[in-house]
Amino acid sequence: MNSNRKWDLVIFDLDGTIVDTIYDLAVAVNFALSSKNLPGRSLEECRARVGHGVRNLVWQAMPEECQDDEALLDDLLQVFMSYYTANIAVKSQPYPGVVNLLKSLNAAAVKIAVASNKFQEGTQAIVNTFFPDVEFCAVLGGTKELPLKPDPAIVHKIFDMSGVDASRAVMVGDSSTDMKTASAAGIPSIAVTWGFKPDGAVPLADAVAHTAEELCALLLDK
Repeated sequence: MNSNRKWDLVIFDLDGTIVDTIYDLAVAVNFALSSKNLPGRSLEECRARVGHGVRNLVWQAMPEECQDDEALLDDLLQVFMSYYTANIAVKSQPYPGVVNLLKSLNAAAVKIAVASNKFQEGTQAIVNTFFPDVEFCAVLGGTKELPLKPDPAIVHKIFDMSGVDASRAVMVGDSSTDMKTASAAGIPSIAVTWGFKPDGAVPLADAVAHTAEELCALLLDK
């Protein structure tokens, strides 16, 4: 084993963990709501609702009295997807130090993967946009074939794609969903405190990082 390597595989959440996407998500949610003359949501309200897939995000953003209207939800989701796909990286940015962290893992021959509840096309687009020089062994988002996190199916698929055993893998995320996913998959978890929902993640994590530099120290022997 490489002496500079604690893990053979690091699985990252996307939104709130390696990329700050909340502004573009919130704008798309409010664009969809306004298309039906529905009241908008604040940035913080949107932040509290992300992490469980875009359909759930849009549903939670709807007024409570409208949430049983599946046809309305379908219409709003279509508007959201069209707008968000075209404006996915207007203000989104990697968190400070994350690009260097990922490149350091590449240099140490640690395989890295993304496991997100964001729809697959959006997940791949963000990774392609912000990390063109980083090598990922898998970039997986939400699809009809895989249940959303905290179901561990997405992690099991990454094990298959990477050829790495669970005993040599760790998961990094910003929410309780990520920590529960790691636990369900039988791997350790690291919570980052700069993301969307760290208050839920930290109590469930095996370790905590407050900066990308701290995370790098947890992932690599330096």
